[in-house]
Amino acid sequence: MSNKEVHNSGNIFDGQILRRIFKFVKPYTWQFYFLIFLTIALGILAPVRPYLIEQTIDKYIVVGDLQGLMSMTLLLIGMAVIQALVQFSHTYLSGWLGQYVIRDIRTVLYRHILKLQLKYYDKTPIGRLVTRTVSDVETLSEVFTNGLAALLSDLLQLIFILAVMLYTDWRLTLISLATLPILIFSTYIFKEKIKVAFNDVRTAVSNLNTFVQEHITGMNIVQIFNSERREYGKFKDINKEHLDAQLRTVMYYSVYYPVAEVIAATGTGLLVWFGARQVLQEEVTVGVLIAFIMYISLFFRPIRMIADRFNTLQMGIVSSDRILKVLDTTNVIEDNGSVDLDHVKGEVKFDHVWFAYEDEKYVLKDISFEVKAGESIAFVGATGAGKSSIINLINRFYEIQKGSVNVDGRNIKEYTLESLRQHIGLVLQDVFLFSSSIRENITLGNTDITDEQIIKAAKLVGADTFINRLPEGLDYVVMERGATLSVGQRQLISFVRAMVYDPKILILDEATSSVDSETEEMIQNAVERMMKGRTSIAIAHRLATIKNADKIIVMDKGEIKEAGTHDELLAEGGYYANLYEIQYKEAVEKP
Repeated sequence: MSNKEVHNSGNIFDGQILRRIFKFVKPYTWQFYFLIFLTIALGILAPVRPYLIEQTIDKYIVVGDLQGLMSMTLLLIGMAVIQALVQFSHTYLSGWLGQYVIRDIRTVLYRHILKLQLKYYDKTPIGRLVTRTVSDVETLSEVFTNGLAALLSDLLQLIFILAVMLYTDWRLTLISLATLPILIFSTYIFKEKIKVAFNDVRTAVSNLNTFVQEHITGMNIVQIFNSERREYGKFKDINKEHLDAQLRTVMYYSVYYPVAEVIAATGTGLLVWFGARQVLQEEVTVGVLIAFIMYISLFFRPIRMIADRFNTLQMGIVSSDRILKVLDTTNVIEDNGSVDLDHVKGEVKFDHVWFAYEDEKYVLKDISFEVKAGESIAFVGATGAGKSSIINLINRFYEIQKGSVNVDGRNIKEYTLESLRQHIGLVLQDVFLFSSSIRENITLGNTDITDEQIIKAAKLVGADTFINRLPEGLDYVVMERGATLSVGQRQLISFVRAMVYDPKILILDEATSSVDSETEEMIQNAVERMMKGRTSIAIAHRLATIKNADKIIVMDKGEIKEAGTHDELLAEGGYYANLYEIQYKEAVEKP
């Protein structure tokens, strides 16, 4: 699957997206309405100062009324302070509202991501989800901080300023705005160009995140196969796409703002030329002319910003659309069970189970078997036979298409997910450790697990010895994915992680196949101690684990070929005996 992402141009008037996003504003209703009030107040206050200056010049300065001039000066200062306070409140509240709404959206988004089936992650690059959760949500915050409220404020200012200008002198208004159509046209062209460039930037950022995340995670593969130069070339190509998109935005801004300034200055020049003639002919007062110069400056400034506001909204809608698509993803394990799995016996039963990761390409075909409480069962078979799929279904990481999976006589869909997974201990071959302490990697933040439980579980699996040798013991911080620990040590930590919950059902997915020879015996002993008194299901290549199982099930191409004990299957001389000859006989005959 390609990591490249196709952008969506979006539509700032997409009512459905806006309605869904603004549902997140509901908890902050009074703050939102107060923000609207401040926005209207800013629009009303915009033309007040030029009007007061006009009155000051014509009624007090021209006639030499110093007392009146002092009063108007104090009034102007007071209005400036009021306008500054309203502007501060508007800016702060819009930012405050934006950040709280974005916090809620990011929380809902991450909670939804936690519920998605593994099937979704099989098809979706992790870097893309990182972009959705971080970059796209941050872009959406601009809609509230610098987009919608700011745009509404600009539009209201334009309306009120234009109304005052027309009321004062319609002729000066028409002359002042003679260049307005040119500015609107250039603003429209800029908006369309910058919209495409911004979309390209967002797409490039998503592709960069995906590429960097995947290749840093898989850096060992890159270096093992000497692919550094090839991967560097790919990165340069993606990075260049990002550079080109950013440079296009720089170019458009570099052209637009000087052009807008020239157009606005031309309008001011026409106003001064015409207004001065009117003053000389005593048809217009000096105060009116000066006020109009201020009006036109106030009028053109928001128009220059409107293109930015529209594009902020545009990108916010694009980001919203991407976020909502994740939230609309239906690949969710429905946690609609009503029964808590308590007093677990550990019986597991597959009843005619059919399962496919994609459409009807079944990887498990009519699988039926039963594991009694306390019994150990092992699955063997070639890669791709469907062994790992079985353990994924027991934990409900995926949903089956046909049949049923039962634990203690009930369909696992009847149990709550938390109670089901709490009683199933799963140890995978590929151990993932977070960049955190040993304790955090074992408890995964569960404060109900005490150090005593950790130590008890560590002693059970034989991990206490190496943990005690670490510089800070349980507080020792491992690097990402446990890079500072050996394969065997990481595996032992995964054993402890599973055993602190004292699970009644234990699943080992080739958990001992990648350990180093130095700790192999310790791992085998740990596995035997872990399996004692528990229902255990093992997928393993180690001969000892398979030979000691109460039942061995042989799988091939998603079907069960044989089932029985080690000796029974060897005596049959069938599929398992053939596997034994190929995979295990050499290991047994080694001195």
